[in-house]
This record gives sequence, C-alpha cells and structure tokens, in this order.
Amino acid sequence: MPGAPAADLGYSVRYVDRLLQDGSGRHIPVAGGAVLEVRVAAPAYDPETGEPTYPARAGSLLPGVNLTGYRTFRDARYAGSFEGETQIGLGVRSRLPFRVLRLDGHLVIDVAHNWTGSR
Repeated sequence: MPGAPAADLGYSVRYVDRLLQDGSGRHIPVAGGAVLEVRVAAPAYDPETGEPTYPARAGSLLPGVNLTGYRTFRDARYAGSFEGETQIGLGVRSRLPFRVLRLDGHLVIDVAHNWTGSR
C-alpha cells in the first residue's frame, strides 16, 4: 500500500470459504475455485483526512491488475480498508500451496501451479 513502511508492514494471507468485507460483513464475490484473503496492516486512505490513497471501490477489480495468461489466478478484488487494514481477495483455481514473500518493498503471494508445489 502506498506510504506504508515496508519493513514494518504486517499482513496475513489465508484461504477463506467466502470473502467477507471487514466492518459490514458484506460478501464480496471472487471468481475461482478458492479464495485467498490478503490483509495488509496499512490503510488505503489518509488517516488524517480519510481521503482514499488507492483508486479502488469495494467489490471492484483491483486497478492495474491484469490476470490474462496466468494459469492459477482467476480474479483479484478489492474488499475495502477498515480500521487501518486493507483487504483484498485473490481467486485461484483451487486451494493450492502458497507462500508469501517480501521483495523490494512489495508483498508477493506466490501460488503453486499444482499440488507438488512447483511454481
């Protein structure tokens, strides 16, 4: 998230049955056989003004994300930002093994292409 200190960035990534928006509990549909919920401990808004710092709306596709040609990823949806945490859903073809890496100030969700774990 823009403005978040990468070294201190907290996050969690896990499979969920349904992506439920924090605060409202609203179901955010995500295409795919399984949904990875990604939570980042950084708001997508300016805490001083409440103005958005990330150009997305709840339930919409992630701006600038094009999944064309990916074998595993099916969908990427913005769920929202609530109480300092930003939440997205990644639709994948099934509950495949994954790992999370921090690279050059970015959070990388690396999902295997099959059950043997090859990426």
